Amino acid sequence: MPETGTQAGRAAGAAGAAGAAGAAGASRTGGRRSAARNRTIGFVLCITTILLAVLDSNIVSSATVPIVRDLDPVHGVDRIAWLIAGYQLAATAALPLYGKLCDSLGSKNVFIGALATFLAGSAVCGMAQSMGELIAARALQGIGGGGLMSVTMVVLRELAAPPKADAEAEANGKAGGEKGGNIGGVIAGAGMALGPWIGGTLSDHAGWRWIFYVNLPVGIAVLVAAIILLRLPARTTRRRIDFLGAGLAAAFSTALLLVTEWGGQQYAWSSPLIAGLLATTAVCLGLFLWRQATAAEPILPLSLFTVRAMRNGFAIQGLVGAAMMGSIVYVMICLQVVRGVAASSAGLFLIPMAAGMAVVGLVSGRLVAAGWSQKTFVVSGTVVASAALGLLATLTTDTSLWTVRGAMLLMGLGFGQLVGQLIQLVQDTAPAHQLGVATTGVRFFQTLGSALGAAIFGTVLSRVYASCGPGGPAGGISELTGAAHQQALHAFTSSTDVVFCCATGVMIIAAFLATRLPGAVRAQEA
Repeated sequence: MPETGTQAGRAAGAAGAAGAAGAAGASRTGGRRSAARNRTIGFVLCITTILLAVLDSNIVSSATVPIVRDLDPVHGVDRIAWLIAGYQLAATAALPLYGKLCDSLGSKNVFIGALATFLAGSAVCGMAQSMGELIAARALQGIGGGGLMSVTMVVLRELAAPPKADAEAEANGKAGGEKGGNIGGVIAGAGMALGPWIGGTLSDHAGWRWIFYVNLPVGIAVLVAAIILLRLPARTTRRRIDFLGAGLAAAFSTALLLVTEWGGQQYAWSSPLIAGLLATTAVCLGLFLWRQATAAEPILPLSLFTVRAMRNGFAIQGLVGAAMMGSIVYVMICLQVVRGVAASSAGLFLIPMAAGMAVVGLVSGRLVAAGWSQKTFVVSGTVVASAALGLLATLTTDTSLWTVRGAMLLMGLGFGQLVGQLIQLVQDTAPAHQLGVATTGVRFFQTLGSALGAAIFGTVLSRVYASCGPGGPAGGISELTGAAHQQALHAFTSSTDVVFCCATGVMIIAAFLATRLPGAVRAQEA
């Protein structure tokens, strides 16, 4: 009897253990389903947010002519660069702070704050009554928009690799992260190309203010869903935030952009104002570097630059940002000013670029996931993009519009290999506790490059046109007649050719740096 009782006890114990194991297995299965559902929700929210942010950073390019005609028909063309650069400048200035906030407060809180700021800026943009008001509102919108693109990349990474996942879930998460980053990059590329078309269509048929108002219903839906549904790993350790470093970064980038915007145009290079801005730029940069070297929790740790993949990745991303922004903006302007193409029709010329970016982005992402080196596509992408920009530099007033479409397709095939790859490369290399600052770091250089590209290319265009045009601002071309009109068209075309030559040179430098990337990227590579 005791033996029988013992056996019964063992059986009961075994049954209990089996029941516990079954419950644990069911719990794990339910947990995995919940985690998968959370990843799906987060993925949809992030992709929608990326599309909003990228569309809005480019949607103004094809709507500049209607905006100028409405708000400032006399001097508005000369302020187009500020309309575009104001958004990029504000985004650039805020980016380093976003990275540290993500690492300290958690990416969900920062994501919600950035999206709310972006929506407030969109509403104010739609109500602007002057170019000055619109530029200021675009800066507010840029503060939020700069966080959206970078913080969503951090969110995608955290969704893909939750810290307490088991081995199988972690492997699936890694694959999901590669897929998420890849598709996110394709969406971003498509948004860059389709933004001007959407902006032109809305401007022609609903009024340019709707290029900003259209953000509100979609953005509010994403904001509410993120507050209620988005689940991300909690931050158990609070980190100090280097607000002084963030302020110095903002002061440096602002002074630098002002130099490129005003130097040699509104003010002589030897003027006291430009000299003072140059001095301010140098001092703020020196103080920023000193602060990053001495701060306990720097917003852009200098140790990141000791990693070869990250150092070169930052530089390439900045150059690509400058070339891409310049090419999209000035293709649109040239088509409208020189060829008389409507804003919505000009945006259609970017569809070949969008198609090229989407197809090549998907293919290259899958090949990288299959083991191909990211370096291969970064080198190939910069070379192909250089060729496309070189082709655009040969445009004349009589060039076939199919040549323009072909150049845009080629450009998409080049940029499609780059969008998302450099961010993924930096994230793969960055230490886990610096994921936020590394991601926003690469975005910082991209947006700084875009802002500088828009300002510098705008200055080049204005100076070249002033030297070979019939006189007067470029915005007055449509009012000229006869020989003066023809001279103005040829001068404007020559000016845009110089801009594309400059962009080609920028991409050639990026291609050289791409050859310096390591063939294989490993975390914390020295």
